[in-house]
Amino acid sequence: MNVRNTDHLANLSPFELKDELIKLAGSTSNRLMLNAGRGNPNFLATVPRHGFWQLGLYAMTESERSFSYLAEGVGGFPRRDGIEERFNLFARSHHDVPGVKFLSSAVSFVRDQLGLDAGDFLYEMCQGILACSYPVPDRMLSLSEKIVKQYIRREMIGAHPFSGDFDLYAVEGGTAAMTYLFNSMKINHLLKAGDVIALGKPIFTPYIEIPELSEFGLVELSIDADPASGWQYTNAELDKLRDPKVKAFFLVNPSNPPSVKVSDESLQYLASIVKERPDLIILTDDVYGTFADNFVSLFALCPHNTLLVYSYSKYFGATGWRLGVIAAHKSNLFDEKIAQLGKAQKDELNTRYSSITTTPEQLPFIDRIVADSRTVALNHTAGLSTPQQVQMVLFSLFSLMDTAENYKAAMKRLIRGRKAALYRGMGAAPEAADENVVDYYTLLDVEQMSREVGPEFVKWLLATIKPHELLFRLAEDAGVVLLPGKGFGTVHPSGRVSLANLNEQDYVKIGQCVRTLRDEYLERYRALDNKGNKSGKGKGSSDTGTSTKAR
Repeated sequence: MNVRNTDHLANLSPFELKDELIKLAGSTSNRLMLNAGRGNPNFLATVPRHGFWQLGLYAMTESERSFSYLAEGVGGFPRRDGIEERFNLFARSHHDVPGVKFLSSAVSFVRDQLGLDAGDFLYEMCQGILACSYPVPDRMLSLSEKIVKQYIRREMIGAHPFSGDFDLYAVEGGTAAMTYLFNSMKINHLLKAGDVIALGKPIFTPYIEIPELSEFGLVELSIDADPASGWQYTNAELDKLRDPKVKAFFLVNPSNPPSVKVSDESLQYLASIVKERPDLIILTDDVYGTFADNFVSLFALCPHNTLLVYSYSKYFGATGWRLGVIAAHKSNLFDEKIAQLGKAQKDELNTRYSSITTTPEQLPFIDRIVADSRTVALNHTAGLSTPQQVQMVLFSLFSLMDTAENYKAAMKRLIRGRKAALYRGMGAAPEAADENVVDYYTLLDVEQMSREVGPEFVKWLLATIKPHELLFRLAEDAGVVLLPGKGFGTVHPSGRVSLANLNEQDYVKIGQCVRTLRDEYLERYRALDNKGNKSGKGKGSSDTGTSTKAR
């Protein structure tokens, strides 16, 4: 592929463009491809997985207690009576097996710290891991919801004052949450074609792409984070939300790809706007919050207006499990808006949900999401698969029991060490410490990377390069795959580097490749200067030029 003829790819989603870059990066034999594009981590939490497999073995012994007279491999449902005592015998006889001690501790924690019945917990977990019953309740298994709710409280709310309670819907990861929410907001007339929704940018690209689809027809308004202010939203940008034409505000916090959490000051400012705009719908996707220091979700400050999406995929290295939740406060704006609909719209919705309840007008929005996810008629078979819910519970308990937050500290060390390695490879000074920077991703912005060389070089480079040219050059010349920042809503050409999916030395190599490519353009610029073909002159040598402030 001619890397200078990439204009026709400009409209592709970054994740589709990635496939073209991978083809190019892998086109040279005997060369290692470094794919820092997609954010799939190469680390995972082992302890709760060991616990999952051992729980499965224990649940099988429970099942085989029934129908044991049949030789054809038939088991039955676990029995609630005596299950705690039988588990204790299992734990003592397998105490040296990885995962069993964790399970034993989890049972104790559930009983002694969460105040739940240990036998009921074991029964729900055994039923769930055997997958022998439909998910009941369909929104989330009863004790599973209580346990995961404690995890969400700790990680998303923390010590922030929070009154009232909230409900959870267990879903197939954050992507399913997005799909279900867009669909149900439309069906329940919370958003309609032509409505203006604000997007906090940069943002995960589907939040940009989905509203533009014909079935939604929403009008997007950008709330742009300022790279010069550490990728924070200025008050002037947030003030756009005061316009009553703006019906909703969607954001990813910490952001994707800058990986910066909204500052405490901006959260408070947002909360003040919501007080003036009590009708403003908020959706916050906080998948990276568990990598941040002292994270507090907007859901904690504005629970009445906010839907929270959280996925277990990144923090626990569980992208293949498809685990996530939608959280809604029990007293919320969404139910209020539905109650305020006109008679014709209410009658339409009451008819829609009448097959699943005799009082459809009282059906909470979060339960409408569940029903809509199965086209209402299949509501009786709705719900996340029970083994998935069991693993979600074990992940949650693993975190809740880790009161010293050793696992969290290890995750932070890992990704921050990789960012430092990237800078070493570029020969660049590390960024100044910022408590809001999470570092799951980082952006290499053309303007930021080249600013110290001189403004004329920046201007020339931005005018010279074609769309995605730098990304294709990195893929073709060095086998390095990055995603385009522009697809996430950034202003200047940039590349998103995932700091989660390669080893530390790989990031040194990526940094070196980026430096080599930038210096090549710098030499071309200086050659033009020597010929008198341009005005202005770049400052500093190539070494000086690579002392960048990459974002």
